[in-house]
Amino acid sequence: MNAPLRRIGILVMVLFGLLFANLNWVQAYKADEYRTSEYNTGRVQVAEYRRERGPILVGRDAIVAAVSEETDGRLRFRRTYPEEERWAHVVGYKPVLIGPAGLEQAENDFLAGNADQFFVDRIWDLFGGPSVGGTIQTTLSRPAQQTAYELLRDATDKGAVVALDPRTGAVQAMVSAPSFDPNPLASHDTGAAAAAYAELSEDEDKPLLNRAVSERFPPGSVFKVIDTAAALQAGMGPDTELVGGAEYTPETGGPIGNAPGVVCPGEITLEQSLVVSCNTAFSRLAAEELGAAALQESAAGFGFGDDELTVGRPDGGGIPVATSVTGDLQREDGQDDPPTVAQSAIGQASVAMTPLQGALLAATVANGGVQMQPYLVEQLQDADLRPVYRAEPAELRRPLPAEAAETLRDMMVGVVTGGTGGNAAISGAVVGGKTGTAETGGDGADHGWFVGFAIVDGEPVSAVAVLLENAGSGGSSEAARIAGQVLQAAIGDQGSG
Repeated sequence: MNAPLRRIGILVMVLFGLLFANLNWVQAYKADEYRTSEYNTGRVQVAEYRRERGPILVGRDAIVAAVSEETDGRLRFRRTYPEEERWAHVVGYKPVLIGPAGLEQAENDFLAGNADQFFVDRIWDLFGGPSVGGTIQTTLSRPAQQTAYELLRDATDKGAVVALDPRTGAVQAMVSAPSFDPNPLASHDTGAAAAAYAELSEDEDKPLLNRAVSERFPPGSVFKVIDTAAALQAGMGPDTELVGGAEYTPETGGPIGNAPGVVCPGEITLEQSLVVSCNTAFSRLAAEELGAAALQESAAGFGFGDDELTVGRPDGGGIPVATSVTGDLQREDGQDDPPTVAQSAIGQASVAMTPLQGALLAATVANGGVQMQPYLVEQLQDADLRPVYRAEPAELRRPLPAEAAETLRDMMVGVVTGGTGGNAAISGAVVGGKTGTAETGGDGADHGWFVGFAIVDGEPVSAVAVLLENAGSGGSSEAARIAGQVLQAAIGDQGSG
């Protein structure tokens, strides 16, 4: 080969090399930037809405919570939510112009048919008609969700309910109030959709906020479950004598009293302190015997401080969960701050948790001290409805030995059978739990809490947390009543098929 041809050959090879490198650069590093560029928005929307987005199903009867309907417009399929507000926060929404939320966001690629499982389908799109995205079967129980939604709506302007299976972590219900209708947000009339979103965003009650997982609240006396777990871990038992009384004043702090109507004698057992919800006994126990480190360690064992928790699939990913916290219980010199420790022991000071964390707390006690990863996705199906993923429950942590968990479980049953949680009692199940009334500071009324569980034939079948925001006097009692009804609905659903 003569020199000119050789030089041409080398030049051609270099050009092909540069072309190949540029192609890889575009595909590997610039694809998302180009796809989401404002200059390409129209084409991306048309391509996305050319494929039918897969449905989201709930309950044993596979009720459709989200589905795509064909239109005669430029965007071929429109997302609709047949039951409107009932599943809004957990299912979420998929608008045209703004980002999705809930499961619509967490499983966006699968629903849209862009996940790896749909590689062959995407190739087929190039030659045939558009394919269909994947189907999601959730863990949600229709009776439990409906009961939670209706009772919460009737009881309060703002609040949340979470129920899950303690044995697996499968979420049975997740409701936040106030709710909203996601259909206007998914409208193809972008002006109307933007106006609907603006109205919801500017609402002072924050209806778009999923209070079940995205908001933290002081738990009040619900935190005494964590105190009790710490005491059991320290070698105490249900009959351990504590010092109660009408008032306790920690070193350098102000007095702490009991809630109105609570009778707390000067000498009271650990079990009776939990049953009647004695503030003075638990505050003194935490500040003078357990200490800040034991309190924080017990809380961390149940999941406080976990900033990576999600609820979606058991193997990770999904809807992010806000981190439940105890706050700083030490002074600048590293020593315990007695007033803060005393207040934290009754769920005040800087202690704050999500309703999901409350359900996990009750579930862990009911499940023998084993906490399972909470999850919402039971099964994924491809366009031909063939399962491509089935949930495998995963253990998250073990904060309590089985014996201590059994002891604490029996003490929580006592709260329902003979204490502050009597409204949660239901027929056909052993119910345990803990009420909580949390001061909010300022002029805001107290929050009402209940966390608890139901055991049927020796098996923990459901655990629940109910928060009634700013419910005021009687809020924890009403939360207990709602919790009992949600537990009853979850039990009935499991026994129906």
